[in-house]
Amino acid sequence: MKSYIHSLLGWGVFVAAFATYASTVEPTASFWDPGEFISCAYKLQVPHPPGAPLFLLLGRLFSLLSFGDTTRVAFWVNMLSVTASAFTILFLYKTVVLLGEKLLGKYRAAMSPGEAAGVYGAGVIGAMIYTFSDTFWFSAVETEVYALSSFFAALIFWAMFRWERIEDEATANRWLIFIAYLTGLSIGIHLLNLVTLPALTLIYYHRKARQTTWWGTGLALAAGFGLIGILNVGIIPGLPVAAFSVERLFVNSFGLPYNTGVLAFATVFLSAVVAGIFIAQKRQKPLLSTAILSLAFVLIGYFSYTQALVRSGFNPPINENDPSNTINFVNYLTREQYGSRPLLYGPQFSTRLVDIKRGDPMYKRENGRYVIYDYKPEYIWERGKEVVFPRMWSQQDGHPEMYAEETKIARDPVDESRYQVPTFAQNIRYFFRHQLGFMYARYFLWNFAGRESDNLWAGWLPDLSNNVPLPESIRTNKGHDNFYFLPLILGLFGFLYQLRKKDGDWLVLAVSFVMTGIALIVFLNSPPTEPRERDYIYVGSFYFFALWAGLGVLALQQWLLRATKKEIAAGVMACGLAAAAPGIMGYKSWDNHDRSNRYHTVDFARNMLSSCAPNAILFTGADNDSFPLWYVQEVEGFRKDVRVCCLSLLGLDWYIDQMKRKVNDSEPLLLSLQTDQYRRGINDYIDFQENPNVKDGIDLQDYLQLVRESNPAIQTLTPIGTVNILPSSVFSLRLDPAQIRKSGQVEPRFDPLLKDRMTWTFGKRSIRKDELIQLDIVAQNRFKRPIYFATTIGSGNYLGLKEFMQLEGYAYRLMPFRVEGAEDGFVHSDIMYKNMMGKMNWRGLDNPDVYYDETYRGVPIISARIAFLRLANQLLAEQQTDRARTVLNKSLDSIPDRSIPYDQISALYVSPLLRAGETAKALHVADTLIRRSDDNLRYYIETNGDQQEIRLNLYVMDQVIRQLRENHLEEKAKAYEVLFDRHYRRVTS
Repeated sequence: MKSYIHSLLGWGVFVAAFATYASTVEPTASFWDPGEFISCAYKLQVPHPPGAPLFLLLGRLFSLLSFGDTTRVAFWVNMLSVTASAFTILFLYKTVVLLGEKLLGKYRAAMSPGEAAGVYGAGVIGAMIYTFSDTFWFSAVETEVYALSSFFAALIFWAMFRWERIEDEATANRWLIFIAYLTGLSIGIHLLNLVTLPALTLIYYHRKARQTTWWGTGLALAAGFGLIGILNVGIIPGLPVAAFSVERLFVNSFGLPYNTGVLAFATVFLSAVVAGIFIAQKRQKPLLSTAILSLAFVLIGYFSYTQALVRSGFNPPINENDPSNTINFVNYLTREQYGSRPLLYGPQFSTRLVDIKRGDPMYKRENGRYVIYDYKPEYIWERGKEVVFPRMWSQQDGHPEMYAEETKIARDPVDESRYQVPTFAQNIRYFFRHQLGFMYARYFLWNFAGRESDNLWAGWLPDLSNNVPLPESIRTNKGHDNFYFLPLILGLFGFLYQLRKKDGDWLVLAVSFVMTGIALIVFLNSPPTEPRERDYIYVGSFYFFALWAGLGVLALQQWLLRATKKEIAAGVMACGLAAAAPGIMGYKSWDNHDRSNRYHTVDFARNMLSSCAPNAILFTGADNDSFPLWYVQEVEGFRKDVRVCCLSLLGLDWYIDQMKRKVNDSEPLLLSLQTDQYRRGINDYIDFQENPNVKDGIDLQDYLQLVRESNPAIQTLTPIGTVNILPSSVFSLRLDPAQIRKSGQVEPRFDPLLKDRMTWTFGKRSIRKDELIQLDIVAQNRFKRPIYFATTIGSGNYLGLKEFMQLEGYAYRLMPFRVEGAEDGFVHSDIMYKNMMGKMNWRGLDNPDVYYDETYRGVPIISARIAFLRLANQLLAEQQTDRARTVLNKSLDSIPDRSIPYDQISALYVSPLLRAGETAKALHVADTLIRRSDDNLRYYIETNGDQQEIRLNLYVMDQVIRQLRENHLEEKAKAYEVLFDRHYRRVTS
């Protein structure tokens, strides 16, 4: 009977979790990685390194459930995460029950009804707390690797605790091999699961040791760390690196064909594994046999990466790093394109680079051999300025200032352009305050205490140190979730209860919690700011705390038992009281995790592609620009004629090679630079060194010819060899006006602006490789195909060509003529009106019941509001008032304040609304923004809060007042100015 109830409750929490996630799953692609993963799963393509081949294979199976309806592919691939997450909850329940039984010292049949009520209740409560936890729920309803990775972690841990109970040695060994196989499979999903290995060796030690000691425990932990090293260094990248060494020997020394050495290495290695298994079994060495079989099954799981090798060889449209050969495959697995960070010893943000030397060689294939074409740079830093445990290391623009502000580091008194070198103590302080406190503890408390809002860098709730009333913008934010510390308290109860029982599993859970949380903080060594919140990285540690939260029910039961003396009543009461925690979590968190009826990721991508003329080239930014575009092209088949050029990848040789091939309906891009001019390490940065002879300008095509030739005229000598330079800040490009007129690209009204050469200032700065390729595309294309730049990319990515750019929607079109003074491009009102009003969609943005988080309220919504605003202002300038009014009303109706609150761009709507005759709507926008900014400023100033929020709200108020004055509404402007002055005086004082 108890087994039946146990099984029923387990599947009950599975159904509850599945129903929760299936009800709130996103019906299409989300922003960030899901668009890429869905595209790669649907066509088995190659995503960003280190890839997730098993995840993609399973995603492909789920995509088949769409039965050919491409608009439903994303939903079904998302359902993979839903299903995996529900199974995670099931195995969490089972694990809590196993831990509870061990704490009681009784297994299922021996437990009394009261004990069973407590143990099973603990499993249910722990499972439901994790079900409704913020971070896990977020990953459960989109196509990301973390849901499936969590499932494998939960399954492996349950299997280890289940293995402990097996008495028969042969059966137990089979379970160990099964666990090894699961570990190997998890490598094909995400590498984070490897950090749980020390906990697994602890479980093994506790089971096998007759008497545990601290010395033995230390050795078990060391063995776990050794396993991480073997897998993460020796096997995952180590085997391909060793294979490449043999490959070079066979090809370069023996003159054999490519891949011969790889095949020979694989044959010998696998033969050795098989021979080891055979010898161990023949000599009846069960431990050795189990160890080698475990290695074999880890390898079977790891060999899922052959999917990346095979599929890359077919050159699919998404083929990141092109891991179709040994060189690229090694780079893919070692994540070469992301660089490295100092962990235990290294430079800091204020350390000066004094020299660059040649590092490891880089190889290419040439004439049947592997040839060294360059060397990786090895950076030499000034002596005495590298430190142990460098936490403040990033020298990217803006990062030194953020480090200095956080830790109060002063400028160097000798050189004001530099900061003083941080001490070891300052690094430790930064680690605890920012990396551990802000970037981890805040995430942890989001899940088990509450969350202030879903705004970027939002704090946790309830913050007992703050007694200032929250502003309406936070109180009404759907991400404003207060759990009243209940899950946290329950978890602490379980933590202390297990510790007091002196149960060896407490250390197992504690090590797992640290390894998936604090240890990752140390390993990742995050910079001072990130493009998004990173809480999903630490979801494993939240899992282990949820186990403690489940065990907290047993602690509660024991305390109630002392008062009631009735075991069943105590168990029921403990479960009833503890149920308040997941109940509040589910109730509070539903609205900000419900992604049903949300389609704007797809609409945003379609709108950007709809801004482009046929057969266009479109330069876009990173993940949230490019991944949705890949999705709508690769999965839904929309506008496959547009060639998307992701600028964050355009500086990588394999991606440039892909641009030179036909993809879908897009012809190859014309490029003059050959592979040897853009290989990894070649022309990564071309420094600016002005030459007086050409300071007034250099022809772009002539300059690219000099780059191709490695001409001494544009070269200089450096410690790592001769490199190219940029001798002028001004470029020019020869045009064929007759051919351009014939193509119809230029309307007659712009014909006087068309000349036989376009000249522009690029700037006195270095050229990055992606910019060099951009310039080459522009130079070789010369308006044969339309070239567009997304409005969402950084200002530096426009190459200084803004005055040549015509805004047609969400993208600027490069034109062969300049409009003087058009520093932000010029609007073609007819084309843009047709695109915005006839080709674009903003489904569901007017529905206040649909949840739009900070990602949506950022670039996608701001881009839409800016586009509407610029079109309306241009129409007003052209005295097309009726059309301007239509555009403004379309914007307000499609993106109303009730669903997407007005932002800083909305503040600029007041004047055009007044000029278009929409006075009531203009005053409504003004009143709403002023009231909200007044409320926000009161809060942020009194709490000495986010300075960026203070500046933003002051800007909004100032813009509203200015526009009212410009339109002669002086009385209204003065009334608002009183509020503005009051806040401004408080800030400046």
